Amino acid sequence: MYRVSIVVPVYNEEGNVAELHQEIKTVCDQNQYEYEIIFIDDGSSDRTGEVCKTLRPLKYIRLRKNSGQTAAMDAGIKAATKEFIVTMDGDLQNDPQDIPAMLEYLVKNEYDVVSGWRKNRKDTFMKRFVSRGANLLRYILVHDGIHDSGCSLKVYRKECFKGINLYGEQHRFIPAILKMKGFTVGEYVVHHRPRTSGKTKYNWKRTFKGFVDMISVWFWSKYASRPLHLLGGTGLIFIMLGMGCGIWSVLLFVQGYKMSNNIIPPILTVFFMIMGVLMFVFGLMAEILIKIYYGVHVDVSYSIKEISEQE
Repeated sequence: MYRVSIVVPVYNEEGNVAELHQEIKTVCDQNQYEYEIIFIDDGSSDRTGEVCKTLRPLKYIRLRKNSGQTAAMDAGIKAATKEFIVTMDGDLQNDPQDIPAMLEYLVKNEYDVVSGWRKNRKDTFMKRFVSRGANLLRYILVHDGIHDSGCSLKVYRKECFKGINLYGEQHRFIPAILKMKGFTVGEYVVHHRPRTSGKTKYNWKRTFKGFVDMISVWFWSKYASRPLHLLGGTGLIFIMLGMGCGIWSVLLFVQGYKMSNNIIPPILTVFFMIMGVLMFVFGLMAEILIKIYYGVHVDVSYSIKEISEQE
């Protein structure tokens, strides 16, 4: 018998939460799981909270304000108490019937994470187009080995999240973050259903934020423990370029060129030397900050207003 926490961030989903809760409950009861259902209300402005408070069983968490899907998911994951954590969207596009197969796949193959792959997506053309572009960039930069990082339906072992705080739009890159830490990641093809109620929360702003977070994950995966290698190395390259331009300036002066007529070499010398020193200093500062980061507790980006457990 599996012990499972189902974590679902919801935002203005009054038309979906009751049906989704019933579907999750049915699947868990049919498979005789020891389970808890956790809905995180990300500051909804409709009746989502009222509907959630009528559902049983449910652990309901309400954030004080709309903090984003990643923050809501982080709050739900931290509230989870079971051996396995399942995350999914609150818009009914993820199918809870996929959960048993994903759990079995994770256990059978001894994975730490299994990510859903919406191979046959039921989204608009533009949303699929943007998603494929983002997936291509993610493949180039992050190399997490999965096809569909945007699918929220994922299964994790609880120990994956020990000491991890999620920010920005990082919920898309959880498998990549965990893979960098040595956890094993698998992928499973899941169903994807068209949205029937409510409005999509995805827009160009979330796409842009997701791209910025992708760069952050790339930097973290490559240089989190050694930022001096990137920044200091870049600084040394600038310093060498500055020295080269300095030699060029000296040669021109020796050959009798008037520096007032050709100021580019000395300007480049000063520019590259200053940039090189600054980059090297930034690298040293980043190295110190990384050591501080690993040595102290990191705050979270959201505030919980209410937690209620409805048996």
